Amino acid sequence: MSSKEKPTLGGQRIKTRKRNIAAPLDPASFSDAIVQIYLDNAGDLELVAKSVESSDLNFSRYGDTFFEVVFIGVRTQPGTIKPEEEGERHPYSLIDCAAQREAIVPYVLFIQKTLRRRPFLIKSLENVMRKFLQSLEFFEENERQKLAIFTALAFSQKLSGLPPETVFQPLLKDNLVAKGIVLSFITEFFKEYLKDNSLDDLIGLLKKGKMEDNLLEFFPSTKRTSEALSEHFTKEGLTSLVEYNDKKMFEVKLKEIKSTLTTMINEEAEISEVTEVVKQQVKDAKFPDIEVVRMLWDVLMEAVQWSGKNQQQNSNSALRQVNAWAGLMNAFCTSGKLELELIYKVQTQCYEDAKLMKLFPEIVRSLYDQDVLAEDTILLWFRKGSNQKGRQSFVKALEPFVKWLEEAEEEE
Repeated sequence: MSSKEKPTLGGQRIKTRKRNIAAPLDPASFSDAIVQIYLDNAGDLELVAKSVESSDLNFSRYGDTFFEVVFIGVRTQPGTIKPEEEGERHPYSLIDCAAQREAIVPYVLFIQKTLRRRPFLIKSLENVMRKFLQSLEFFEENERQKLAIFTALAFSQKLSGLPPETVFQPLLKDNLVAKGIVLSFITEFFKEYLKDNSLDDLIGLLKKGKMEDNLLEFFPSTKRTSEALSEHFTKEGLTSLVEYNDKKMFEVKLKEIKSTLTTMINEEAEISEVTEVVKQQVKDAKFPDIEVVRMLWDVLMEAVQWSGKNQQQNSNSALRQVNAWAGLMNAFCTSGKLELELIYKVQTQCYEDAKLMKLFPEIVRSLYDQDVLAEDTILLWFRKGSNQKGRQSFVKALEPFVKWLEEAEEEE
């Protein structure tokens, strides 16, 4: 085969290799052009948006520079947020406006409109926001406030290019957290976001940013306690967030205690040892007594070895568990109120769990025999109990035992 070029009708075709002929990088000229657009339109963002839309500037190459000019009025030096010494700066940037949502909303809408026209700029917005958030210490306090309001409004407006992790994770720089800068920023963010959105929306946002269980990470290490969190956010008027965190911490501690208790029950530890461990954990977690009683019953029933559809075996297993661990229940049912709560807990589970539906009177009788429930408590529940779940059928089932109690009381 010959390697010679074949003749063509149009004369000799000369093949040339395509090369990536890159235009010289000139972010300074691009920055100056964007600044000039702002100056020509006196900062009117609607007019600026139209001029940007009709512009043939190379946004794909200088997207980061574009957003730097939008946010601070000028491009920055590489790797910093310091303005370049050369080049113009316009006075209509985000950090130059008032620290009020009315002044900042137009910037969110402007960026939103720009991203619809040029969606490839989304990554550039993310880059610039990450850089600014990691450099918050170099902004003035009122400038940080404006960035916080902008970020909250951006999420409220569902602005593309700002995944929650892009905002929350860059904030967790040790030096920023230690100086309290992050706490100040995130507090302003929470307050602004909750003006337009529910707490559930905020929790969803935190969850996407992998921060719903880690609010304390926004606090300096010396203030990283539940008490400090409650005090701070209560003072800032964010009581709903405090309540959410308290509930979350309760669930975490409850899970830990249940895990410890389940292990000790499965290992058939001594009741005295289990009681001591649970009392210490309950004390450390500051658990209400009623919650402890509910938790103990749940764990005891969850640890039962159920046998499918064999009702008799299930009944026997449940009663064996009650008898075996009655001493543990007795250690925590220290008042008539707590005993009544235990009956309500048993009633609810027997109503909701088909395996235990017919076992209610036997469990109550067993708890009475083991000195967990007092006679007065059982009679109070029988005559005036307020839990209506299956009450009518359970009262009827317990009638023979109650009659026996009443007769014994008369004899005495």
